[in-house]
Amino acid sequence: MCYYGDSLRSVVARIGVLVNPDAGLGGKLGFKGSDGRAEEARLSGAKDRAGPRINETMDYISKMIQSKKCLDFDLFICGGKMGFDWIQEIPFSNMKVIGDWQGKTSAEDTSLAVELLLDENVDLILYAGGDGTTRDIIEKLDLLDSSELPLIGVPSGVKMYSGCFAEDTQAAAEVLAAWINGELGFSTTEVLDMDEDSYRMGEWKIDMFGQATTPASPLWIQGSKHQIQAIGEDEVLESLSEHILELYLKDDYLIVWGAGGSLNKIAKLCGLSTTLLGIDITKGNELIGTDLSEKELISILEDSSDEKIVLLLSPMGGQGFLIGRGNLQLSPDVLRKIGIENIMGVATPAKLLSISRIRIDTGDISLDKEIREKKYIKMIQGYRTIKIVKIESPNN
Repeated sequence: MCYYGDSLRSVVARIGVLVNPDAGLGGKLGFKGSDGRAEEARLSGAKDRAGPRINETMDYISKMIQSKKCLDFDLFICGGKMGFDWIQEIPFSNMKVIGDWQGKTSAEDTSLAVELLLDENVDLILYAGGDGTTRDIIEKLDLLDSSELPLIGVPSGVKMYSGCFAEDTQAAAEVLAAWINGELGFSTTEVLDMDEDSYRMGEWKIDMFGQATTPASPLWIQGSKHQIQAIGEDEVLESLSEHILELYLKDDYLIVWGAGGSLNKIAKLCGLSTTLLGIDITKGNELIGTDLSEKELISILEDSSDEKIVLLLSPMGGQGFLIGRGNLQLSPDVLRKIGIENIMGVATPAKLLSISRIRIDTGDISLDKEIREKKYIKMIQGYRTIKIVKIESPNN
C-alpha cells in the first residue's frame, strides 16, 4: 500500500529512476559545479559520482526488499548511463528499462527521461543528481502538468540546496521504503539553485526556481538551505576570530579553512585573505594554498605530516551539513589525512538555533559511520565558548 497525494491505495508502487551522469563531477576538483564543464572535469581525472551513488541506494533498497523491510515495487529505470548501467548487477524482479543513453548527455536528455517515465505512469521519481538536475525535472513536470509527482533526490551534485534530497544514499533508500510501505505522506519543498557562473567568481547567489513534492520525512530528507543573519552578528564573528587567533593561528599549526561566508569573514578578521567558496590552508599568518582541489589538499597535507592541524567547518544553515555539501574537495582521503579528531565546527549562536543536528555525507559509508560514532562534535560559537552538538545518523 502506498500514498499518492492524500489517498491511500492498495497497489504495487511504480518507481521511476534516472541518473544525471555528469552531476558532481567537478566537486573534488574545486569546480564549484559541473554545468557545462563535465568533459573538462573528466579530462582532469574526475570520477563518476552520480552513478555510484544510485548504485549504493538501489543496492540498499534491494536488500531491504529481500529482508522484508520494504514491499516490492515495479521499477522503471532509464537505460544506459542514465540509470541501468549503474545497477545491472543488482537483482530486481520487476524491472523495465526505458530508453538507452550512451555518450554525452544534457538537460534535454533529463527532460526526455522524465517524459518517458511519465508515460509509464510512475508514482514517484528517484533520481541521482544535484540542484541543476532537480530544476530540469521540475520544469518538465510543470510543462506536462505533473508538478505534484513526488521526487526523492539521491545527493550527487556539488551543492544541493534544494529540499527534496535525502541526507545520503542509504537515507534515500530508507525514505523510499517508508513511503512504499505506507508510512509517509507528502510535503512541498523549495527547489533552489546557485548561479554557477557567479559562484565561480566568488559570488553567492541562490535563487528559488519552484517547488517540489517529496515524502515528508525530517529524519531522512534534508530540507532546503536557509540564509541566517542575526542582528549584532559582527560582534560574534569578532569573538570567533579572537578564539581562533589565540588557539590556532600559530606557526606550528595548519588551519584548513572550509567554504562559506562566516569562515571567510572570520579569516579576514584574522588578517587572512581566504576564498569565499573554496578550501584554503594557512600556517601562522601565511596563506599556503587557496581554492584547493582534492589532489592539492593531499599534497600539502603529506608535505606537512608533522604539523598540528585543525579543519574549521561551518554547518549549512537549516540543513546542518558539515561535510558533503559544497565541499567535496574534502574527500574521504583528505579527511583521513586530516584526522576526524581534528574537525572543529564554527557557527554563530543564530545559525546553531536553525540546526537540529549536524549531518555528515562524506561519500564513504564506513567513514560516515566512524564520524557518526563520535556522536557529538565541538562547535565554536564565541570567544572561549564551545557548544557540543549531536551528530545524527538517519539510520540509528
